[in-house]
Amino acid sequence: MDLGLKGKVALVAAASKGLGYGVANALAAEGAKVSICSRDSASVEAAVKQLQTDTGAEVIGTACDVTRADSIQAWIDGTVAQWGLIDALLVNAGGPPGGLLLDMTEEQWQAAFELTLMSSVRMIRAAVPHMTNGGSILTVTSSSIKEPIERLGLSTVMRSGVAGLVKTLADELAGKQIRVNNLIPGRIDTDRVAQLDHATAKRQNITVEEVRAQSAAKIPLKRLGTIHEFGSAAAYLLSPAAQYITGATLRVDGGAMRSI
Repeated sequence: MDLGLKGKVALVAAASKGLGYGVANALAAEGAKVSICSRDSASVEAAVKQLQTDTGAEVIGTACDVTRADSIQAWIDGTVAQWGLIDALLVNAGGPPGGLLLDMTEEQWQAAFELTLMSSVRMIRAAVPHMTNGGSILTVTSSSIKEPIERLGLSTVMRSGVAGLVKTLADELAGKQIRVNNLIPGRIDTDRVAQLDHATAKRQNITVEEVRAQSAAKIPLKRLGTIHEFGSAAAYLLSPAAQYITGATLRVDGGAMRSI
């Protein structure tokens, strides 16, 4: 199936590794021109080189702190200066720290707000004026917006706000032929999941292998997903092949979430 991404300009946030890298790889493999960002310039440079080597696509990278509006704007402006417009945007950022909600400080609440909710608002607000031929916006949230996860309350609260943002903007941007959707990763094998598994293992006094085995046992497909499987789902929703899908939430979780 041709997704219609050849020559399209796609921006992917937090793409030096993990979920973002998987999406950037899938888009580049489909022939899109891909602009990635991440906070660490060395990691961005390494990811760009790897993507170019693996896919042969046009890929550029920018060091960007998504908690800062000026940094996001510089990424958007640099991409538009290079390629003229924007066809697709993946909104993505690292997750807030774990812990009990009432133990979180005022500063931690504010940092989570800036990292997760306001970064989404700012990326979309900066990109939309350059989506002159319509386009697609896809946000990466969390299964916690459907089923709250123990000790990830900050993620639940802030990412639920992103889900509300998506549903509202799907209506507001439809007249511009800009689609807005949400993608929920389940247990995908990333550094972020590994960090959470280590924290769980330490708290429960068991091995990381036992934590991962317990997680896999709860998933109908009996394994964690890969970043490439996640990337394929994202590439579809960001592509013209999904041109009649907006305001939707897709779960990439191996059937793990039990809610209907």
